[in-house]
Amino acid sequence: MTEILRSFPIVSPDKGVTRQVLADAPDLMVVSFRFEVGAEGALHNHPHVQSTYVESGRFRFHLNGEEFEVGAGDSFVIPSGAMHGCICLEAGQLVDCFTPRRDDFL
Repeated sequence: MTEILRSFPIVSPDKGVTRQVLADAPDLMVVSFRFEVGAEGALHNHPHVQSTYVESGRFRFHLNGEEFEVGAGDSFVIPSGAMHGCICLEAGQLVDCFTPRRDDFL
């Protein structure tokens, strides 16, 4: 079996945030987000189901009107269409998986 490894650029979608696609296929995408303290992932929604794993740091998330804090080792799922966003409380990294792939990130 042959594996295809691609290198994706690091982009800055918001102040204090960088994003890098780590792997993608039509049905799945893995993306790394790095946040500085105080940086925000603006409230938004999308049709993709998203799972989020907190690699490091601490974040306050807003998900469909509820608020909760997560830290290293935590993970959760964001349903399709759910309004969500976060504020970084302690610098860190989130690893998100999207299904299907987020073509707007390519």
